[in-house]
Amino acid sequence: MSRRSGILEFAVLGLLRESPMHGYELRKRLNTSLGVFRAFSYGTLYPCLKTLVANGWLIEESGNAPEDALTAPLAGRRAKIVYRLTAEGKEHFEELLSQTGPDAYEDEHFAARFAFFGQTSRDVRMRVLEGRRSRLEERLEKMSASLARTRERLDDYTLELQRHGMESVEREVRWLNELIESERAGRDLKGSATGGSAQQDTTSGASGGLPRPGDPRPDTPDDTAT
Repeated sequence: MSRRSGILEFAVLGLLRESPMHGYELRKRLNTSLGVFRAFSYGTLYPCLKTLVANGWLIEESGNAPEDALTAPLAGRRAKIVYRLTAEGKEHFEELLSQTGPDAYEDEHFAARFAFFGQTSRDVRMRVLEGRRSRLEERLEKMSASLARTRERLDDYTLELQRHGMESVEREVRWLNELIESERAGRDLKGSATGGSAQQDTTSGASGGLPRPGDPRPDTPDDTAT
């Protein structure tokens, strides 16, 4: 399984933990709420859903109300399939939430993990935030060393681009420092005291202060098939 498909599976399970959805709803939430999945297509989502069903983590249900069941065939439209998280799927998602290995610190995976921090325990949030900060500090050190070696050979525009990249990393490190300080002080993102895990919904604005490519694309017309 590729890293990106693993992130997609994680995000799908997390969204379906909130409520059952059909494919179009899932795609819209992934595109507009999580942000990191704007570039993917139905050709990516549906194989992922089929895999999750085959693993026993999701079940498929008909999305039509009883009174629509007779009219749908007459209209030549297939019933929408609604995907629901199973007990095994919930357990698997909670296991994924508890993981704090190096993959959790990478750019896209971290953004997806941060989107579900409201469902994550405080100690896990701290490990992920501190791991991400360490990863970026290492990146910043390498960028600075590379810039020092090549500065005299770069034209002004390339030099400015590298400076811009370093400034972006520095901004995220400052943002992470603020989040880590809040977590240590027992505050949520609004500054109020919390218990063992944050209760606020972080799925909208999924990547927090992370740079996010482009603006959200307009929603595509609803599909009649899942």
